[in-house]
Amino acid sequence: MSIQWFPGHMAKAKREAQEKLKIIDVVIELVDARIPLSSRNPVIDELAKNKPRLMLLNKADLADPKRTEQWMSYFKEKGFAVLEINAQKGTGVRKVPEVVLDLAQPLIEKMKRKGMNPRAVRALILGIPNVGKSTIINRLAKKKIAKIGDKPGVTKAQQWIKVGQEMELLDTPGILWPKFNDEAVGFRLALTGAIKEEIFDFQETTVFLLKFLKENYPERLMERYGLEDIPEEMVQLYDQIGRKRGCLMGGGLIDYDRVAEILFREFRSGMLGRISLEAPN
Repeated sequence: MSIQWFPGHMAKAKREAQEKLKIIDVVIELVDARIPLSSRNPVIDELAKNKPRLMLLNKADLADPKRTEQWMSYFKEKGFAVLEINAQKGTGVRKVPEVVLDLAQPLIEKMKRKGMNPRAVRALILGIPNVGKSTIINRLAKKKIAKIGDKPGVTKAQQWIKVGQEMELLDTPGILWPKFNDEAVGFRLALTGAIKEEIFDFQETTVFLLKFLKENYPERLMERYGLEDIPEEMVQLYDQIGRKRGCLMGGGLIDYDRVAEILFREFRSGMLGRISLEAPN
């Protein structure tokens, strides 16, 4: 999948984030727990170097728990603090301010040694579009401040949000990199909602999903769609699922577009179970 989607507000967000980092104490990075690497923007490592980091694995309720444990170990080895959360339900979100304050403790102690009254810790929250940033911000602020949408690109401007008396949070628009070098990254982002549906091919994306499920979660496919086995040929698999779901056209032909839509929506909604689309290398 070759997709280029880098609206002007995203390029502007990168420039503004670089400027603001001079006054930022802690960087919070939000990723999708189902695709922690694919949902990371490589630019963030460049932007946030030398800053304490907190990695939030959001939508952990949809991800394979064994894979999530592996990813938490992976990021801890890189020196990040890590939390798994579900911003929608609020699970794990209460721990965020506590971890941020802990990461900022050396700075707080430094201010005290200089005889200064410690100010509120300034944290910058970064993430690609539609990863749940606005939802977690509203949870942390305990009121509706950030706009929420199920499509990428809802947040268009930066804003400071107070989180209690000890923390200030800077929100930025989602930043997506200009081009995916790895085709699989594009498919994973499409499946999890980071890319607008108008700009990717449902059939190609669903074929990628089916191939992945055949190799990694065959039992989920068989259970969900009542299959006795999984055929080798992709068209036969489409046919079997289509017949089970009544996706038929005139003459008994399978409506492959409807099959693709069903697979796509049911994966997105978690009906296929807790699935992670990638594992640490």
